[in-house]
Amino acid sequence: MVRKLAVSALILLAAAGCSRTGEIEDGGITALRSACPRVAVPAGTGDITLFNPPASREAKAIDVVATLTNVTSACDDASETIVTTIDFDVLASRPQAGEARDVSLPYFVTVVRGGSSVVAKSINRVTVHFDAGQTRASAKGQATARVARSAATLSEDVRERLTRKRKAGEEAAAMDPLADPTTRQAVLAATFEALVGFQLTEDQLKYNVTR
Repeated sequence: MVRKLAVSALILLAAAGCSRTGEIEDGGITALRSACPRVAVPAGTGDITLFNPPASREAKAIDVVATLTNVTSACDDASETIVTTIDFDVLASRPQAGEARDVSLPYFVTVVRGGSSVVAKSINRVTVHFDAGQTRASAKGQATARVARSAATLSEDVRERLTRKRKAGEEAAAMDPLADPTTRQAVLAATFEALVGFQLTEDQLKYNVTR
């Protein structure tokens, strides 16, 4: 889940509305920054495989395979608490058609600050239903992430450092303001991600990574 924030633009605005993404202006390039968290599925957590017996890892022992996909999000940043609603589909299959069956799968939503600090996590379950004689099933899941607006907002002095106009030929024009450790840390501290994926055991995660 660890992520590194890399912003190569010369100007980073605290909120949308001043310029379009990537717009070239007098003094640099404008990149828009939103207080809403970025939504992603961490590597290795978008799939889950159940075995029968559970300890086996042979192909013939595969019981159910499921994928978390079609992730979308809606962010409500109109209040002091920014609420992001995440919707996704779970597509499941089983190797053999059989009787009707429900399979409950655990998933998590985690709020990560600054690319590495987990500030909140919740675990829920989504149930897929296999009809009798069918090998495929699907279900819809939903998760919610909340972030305090105050925590996701850059201070005025940091915003001034980032948005200060720089004239061609000046030494400052050739320097990325995020090269300053203090500024970079302030941006990281105000940057959040909402991560959703299957809640896997260590063995399940290892299987996903090494298969």
